[in-house]
Amino acid sequence: MSSIKGLSAVEREYIRKHHTHEIKANQCTSFLIKHIKAPVHLVWSLVRRFDQPQKYKPFVSRCIVQGNLEIGSVREVDVKSGLPATTSTERLELLDDNEHILSVRIVGGDHRLRNYSSVVSVHPEVIDGKPGTVVIESFVVDVPEGNTKDETCYFVEALIRCNLKSLADVSERLAVQDRTEPINRA
Repeated sequence: MSSIKGLSAVEREYIRKHHTHEIKANQCTSFLIKHIKAPVHLVWSLVRRFDQPQKYKPFVSRCIVQGNLEIGSVREVDVKSGLPATTSTERLELLDDNEHILSVRIVGGDHRLRNYSSVVSVHPEVIDGKPGTVVIESFVVDVPEGNTKDETCYFVEALIRCNLKSLADVSERLAVQDRTEPINRA
């Protein structure tokens, strides 16, 4: 599980402010940090797309949102083969375009991630003298019967690490092309 040791004061403050989860005895929690060589507005334009997670999440094959895109909206996600799931039902808990924070809770699906909740925050930074972004994703989830906290955290961290690497790849490619996904706040 991740530790705040070795983090900058700014990163520790972001975690304290946006990534503190209430955790029960049968749950695990952790966070991951990714530095991306692309401006914050570009990275946020991808992260905020609750209706299109497949733009950067490699395990998502399809996503359908029920109703308007707003707090409480529910999406049905189809998961690509190779994972121990085929669907996930997820609710948008928070979408803050000013602070660049997205929170999602899993409310159903054919997987073992019960009471899963995540927060993604996106923050500007300078990388090699150019506009960059630090992305922090944290989660809390029940530990399934037959698994340990360490096993559960390791599995979820591996998925998030994959998603964050893909987010960096897509964002950095768009930055080189000087393209930004439009932010449609309607």
